[in-house]
Amino acid sequence: MKTSTDISSAALAAQAEALVKLTSEKALLQEENDALKRRVAWFENQLFGQKSEKRPQIDAAQLSLLGDTSALITEPEGENEHITYIRKKNQKQRPDDCVNDSGLRFSDKVPVKIITIIPDELKGADADQYEVIGTKSTFRLSQRPASFVVLRFDRQVLKKKDSEAILPCPAPFNVLDKSIADVSLLTGLLVDKFQYHLPLYRQHQRLTDAGIMLSRTTLTNVVRRAIDLLYPIADAQLASILESKVLAMDETPIKAGKAGPGKLKQSYFWPVYGDKDEIAFTFSTSRGRQHIETVLKSRFKGTLISDGYSAYASYAKANDELIHAQCWVHSRRQFIEAEKDMPELAAEAIGQIAKLYQVEENIKQQKLSGEKKREYRLLHSKPVVDGFFDWSLQLIETKRFLPKDPLLKAINYVRSKETALRVFLEDPDVPIDTNHLERALRPIPMGRKNWLFCWTELGAEHVGVIQGLVSTCKLHDINVYDYLTDVLLRINHHPASKVHELTPRLWKERFAGSLLRSELFTQTDAAVE
Repeated sequence: MKTSTDISSAALAAQAEALVKLTSEKALLQEENDALKRRVAWFENQLFGQKSEKRPQIDAAQLSLLGDTSALITEPEGENEHITYIRKKNQKQRPDDCVNDSGLRFSDKVPVKIITIIPDELKGADADQYEVIGTKSTFRLSQRPASFVVLRFDRQVLKKKDSEAILPCPAPFNVLDKSIADVSLLTGLLVDKFQYHLPLYRQHQRLTDAGIMLSRTTLTNVVRRAIDLLYPIADAQLASILESKVLAMDETPIKAGKAGPGKLKQSYFWPVYGDKDEIAFTFSTSRGRQHIETVLKSRFKGTLISDGYSAYASYAKANDELIHAQCWVHSRRQFIEAEKDMPELAAEAIGQIAKLYQVEENIKQQKLSGEKKREYRLLHSKPVVDGFFDWSLQLIETKRFLPKDPLLKAINYVRSKETALRVFLEDPDVPIDTNHLERALRPIPMGRKNWLFCWTELGAEHVGVIQGLVSTCKLHDINVYDYLTDVLLRINHHPASKVHELTPRLWKERFAGSLLRSELFTQTDAAVE
């Protein structure tokens, strides 16, 4: 028979066991709650917080090479539906929406520049054998910065006196056959959309305000046809990039193509940046490793530097001729996220990484390269890297962490990528991070804020083609307007075997001093009505 003492002891033991269980459950709930709070704080910071990673308490020179965290681009609910409605509303097919008997409709307030074309027959020795019996006019829409001008080409119709034969009077050369768009308009549309991120529907509004009656479909078609001409140049530039010794690669999301009623597919641009300061934006509907293989396989052999996305490391591991390097900025961001929980330890890690950037700044100031740059890194950066990983290992062995602690996550992240993070020490051509690539791909997220999505997957490919050329022009300090105008006028007559000469880098060396321009600018003495 149990005594009261035995009963009370059993009750106390049960209560103690229940208390331990509740304490354990509380700790788990607290850990889960802290994790959720961190996630909410991260999203709030992406939406409303400061994006710069520069730290005021550290010398600015130490962080001069650090870039901004990519902003999280969101699309307001219902906005796509509104834009879809506008697009459908403006895509009505009207047989007279853009042309009439003269080839173009425009109001009286639009200036018209008259260009008189004199036939070769009137310039020769037997010019007196011909007489002008009439004039045929061809109208093309051209563009000056912030204004529009209609070019009227007056082609004189000739009749030979002795035979009464009327000679043909062909229209002057145009980039797009049977198009009302002058090359200056094509270039203006491309520059405004892809360099200044002005959607075509806004450009259409500007045209309408200027008195030009064109449909939005017309603008879309001429832009598409112009970009089609640039495909060979983009392909040649990608081939040049893949010849690099060091290649940087990343991915950035884009909505492209319909996935169902009111839905768009999640797709990706994969920018590829070579060591000749050239960039190409390849497109894929997937974020999987397959696209990396498609772009790089059998064409690139060297060092691939990337962020922490596992697909790059997986691809490099499967290719013996490839070396994988890791970006230190992405490693640093892991510790930034851990600062709120363990500020002192996270700050210590960030401070050690900042020393590496101070070394890089010294290298830049001293203009070191090649073997001298490698020796300088081994002398100054390698001890910092060794100390950083020794510190992280000691921290794991001596300090207790909860499994989901952000600092533990950051330490495990860098330790798992230690080999790739050390590559820059031995190879002077390998940068310490991918900031140069992140800066170059900014036009994509900036453009997304304006045009939001691509209506088709083919449209997304077109964006990648033109954006690669525009971004490369900016990297080489090339006027995008001059480049596109010259290339569009030149490409139809340029040998296909030498198309690489039209990539921005080589074009600057060969053709920048002898630009081809629109008749709008070459016929300076023509009359203007």
